[in-house]
Amino acid sequence: MDELIGFEEFAAARAGRLFQVAYLMCGDWHQAQDLVQTTLAKMYAVWGRLHRDEENPSPDAYARKVLLRCYLSHRRLRRSDEIAVADVPDLPATLDDLTGPGTELRLTLVAALRQLPPRNRAVVVLRYLEDHSIEAVAEMLGTSRSAVKGLSTRSLSRLREILAEDRELLLQP
Repeated sequence: MDELIGFEEFAAARAGRLFQVAYLMCGDWHQAQDLVQTTLAKMYAVWGRLHRDEENPSPDAYARKVLLRCYLSHRRLRRSDEIAVADVPDLPATLDDLTGPGTELRLTLVAALRQLPPRNRAVVVLRYLEDHSIEAVAEMLGTSRSAVKGLSTRSLSRLREILAEDRELLLQP
């Protein structure tokens, strides 16, 4: 019973941050919610073992790794589940946090992130939003440090190109 209470506290405390990371990786509000729910469900299944095994990483690191793997797995399995509609619906009122200062910049950055391939996007989010070391990102992705460095360099270069294109479009009369 104590393990359940520990998990509920963990989930309540970390769900918001996991959602932010998931949203920046996938760029879709609902998919981010699904990724967080899947991550927490998988965490719940191993919660007791996670605390008993001292070789396991902290619950936070394990949650990020599970989230990343769920995201990459979903991207591989997904073909095209988007439905084309004639009229775009209005934005829901729950997006109040997108109307503050810096909204345009935030939306521009999210749109630019969406143009990166999934692994590149994951590297950018984990390295520069979550501020993880190269070694930690390499472990989460199951790859080498040099692969993370290369992905990071190429991703940042591509983001600069995308953002430069946006700037040129904005400056045209």
